Amino acid sequence: MGIQSTGVGSNLNVNDIITKLMQVESQPLTSLAKKEASYLAKLTAYGTLNGALSSFQSSFVGLNSTAAFQNLTANVGDATILSASTTSVATAGNYNINVTQLAKAQTISSAGQVSTTNTIGTGATSTISFQFGTISGGTLSSGVYSGATFTQDANQAIGTVTIDSSNNSLQGIRDAINAAAKGVTASIVGDGSATPYHLVLSSNKTGLTSSLKIDVTGDATLQSLLNYNPAGTQNLTETTTGQNANLTINGISITSTSNTVNDAVQGTAITLAKVGSTTLALSNNTAGVQNAISTFVKGYNDLQSTFKSLTGFDSSTKKGGVLTGDAAARGAQTQVRNALSSAVNGLGGNITTLSSIGISFQKDGTLSVDSTKLQAAINNNFKEISGLFATIGKATDSLVSYSTATSATTQGSYALNVSALATQGSLTGDLDLTAGSTTIDPSTSINVTIDGTSAAVSLAAGTYTSSQLTTLLQTSINGTTAFSNAGIKISAATTGGGFLKLTSNSYGSTSNIALTNGTGTTISALTGTIFSGNAGTNVTGSFNGVSAVGAGQFLTGTAGSAADGLKVVIAGGSTGDRGTVHFSKGYASQLSSLFSSIVGSGGSIASTTDGVNRSIKDIGKQRDILNSRLIDTEARYRAQFTALDRIVSGLNNTSTFLTQQLSALTGSSSK
Repeated sequence: MGIQSTGVGSNLNVNDIITKLMQVESQPLTSLAKKEASYLAKLTAYGTLNGALSSFQSSFVGLNSTAAFQNLTANVGDATILSASTTSVATAGNYNINVTQLAKAQTISSAGQVSTTNTIGTGATSTISFQFGTISGGTLSSGVYSGATFTQDANQAIGTVTIDSSNNSLQGIRDAINAAAKGVTASIVGDGSATPYHLVLSSNKTGLTSSLKIDVTGDATLQSLLNYNPAGTQNLTETTTGQNANLTINGISITSTSNTVNDAVQGTAITLAKVGSTTLALSNNTAGVQNAISTFVKGYNDLQSTFKSLTGFDSSTKKGGVLTGDAAARGAQTQVRNALSSAVNGLGGNITTLSSIGISFQKDGTLSVDSTKLQAAINNNFKEISGLFATIGKATDSLVSYSTATSATTQGSYALNVSALATQGSLTGDLDLTAGSTTIDPSTSINVTIDGTSAAVSLAAGTYTSSQLTTLLQTSINGTTAFSNAGIKISAATTGGGFLKLTSNSYGSTSNIALTNGTGTTISALTGTIFSGNAGTNVTGSFNGVSAVGAGQFLTGTAGSAADGLKVVIAGGSTGDRGTVHFSKGYASQLSSLFSSIVGSGGSIASTTDGVNRSIKDIGKQRDILNSRLIDTEARYRAQFTALDRIVSGLNNTSTFLTQQLSALTGSSSK
């Protein structure tokens, strides 16, 4: 079979013809490419819009926090003497502060030892018990007290450390004490003598009430090294005396166990650094709020500029933006504008709209600020401005405080009525402890259940007055790991009749106390015939006449009501009408919720973007189908033109043959 080339036999330019035919056939691909380019342009535009919305969202983050409005700015004249920070309850004012003494922690030192690693004692299991309290009376000479008394602090738990054959060296004792983290830090100091190494113990807390008393049970050598009773035997010597900080604020004397003085000035923590005099000025954070508002306005105007470029019409070019007429973009722009145009409830004052602080919309849709009006609002209604931007609650009753709310809570003002206050669970014995002393036997342990949590509590052996016993019980129970880790505490006291009373620090129906016998001294020696206490009760009340749900001291609006999710704390006071709770969902708060429905994973922009991506994917599928069809079409055209070429070639051959035959016939007849 001979080699054939399409068009050779027919002299037709078949390749050119097929190319032109395929150009016509490929026109749908061009349309798809234009569609794809349009979708890609929209995708880019949505990305730009999403970025602009996110930038605007970032611009009002500072306004969505009440701290910017409620925490005052603290300015200290001499920052080397003290520093200060504030909370929301602080009020503006000026103070003269004179620091005359800094708080110090007590430090005591053991007798010198030859080595840090030599064993001390027999290695028998021993317990070191640390008590914290106040040393008073008597005299101090060469680090030893004479005639002093030690009173344990009921608010600091007894700490215990176990020493045995695995750690009965100076170094092992140091490491065991530090690892136990019981409020004491241990170190070893060498003085260069024949017995140079001293175990130095420091209370982790400063102040008179954190001085140490140490009792060792077990090994006699450890007892002779570490027993320390400021009112008795002192085998360690005091190198630093624990003392309180002393200062005056506007002439009023203040004593603090710590160098951080809390609430001497309401809502303010003052941290002392050295002795000296300085000033403290508390003022509203006006500069911070002004900057935050300016950032908010600029952020909104930048967003409007993006909306205009993407959805507007340019009269000079006669062209619209990529997202002109786009429902998602227009919807987002309208929602943001409407949110800022509506009034918020505020905190019961006159600051309820942007215009009330000098921010107004212009004809081009941007915001402008009247600086004079804004400054006046900041000067006269500073704290109310917080309700214009942040989610915030405010109660008119000083013993009622706003806690939280939910997205279901409707902004507004709610009349609060309290029908019953919350109470604490407690246990009161029937044994008069003031009639004589109480002896706690060695290895005594009682089983205690507080608010549903149970633990065995060890009590130090000894003979106690009623006051000493209540301190022992309170510190021992509160220091038990199961309770301290759960944040559970009790207070212990004696009633007017001398009965022991244990009271849970929590409120409500889940608050209760129960005791059972363990080992050693029995419960009857502490509480008589009473082993179980009375559960606390929940607060009850209503918002705007609709009954609310009480849990401890918390009162929460009922589901389905306007106050749904509104939670307040009733810290005390009386029953009956308790004023008003104002709840405001400010602009920054509303916009945060709105933006989650716009730029969030399930928001309108994301949904629209997903739709565009699906369209682009569909175009890709259509392109693949068309390309496959075009390959088949081109093959069909080539097959058809190949067949045509053969037919024409055959006809041409026939024509040539006939011409030759006719020529031959004509030549023959002429002869």
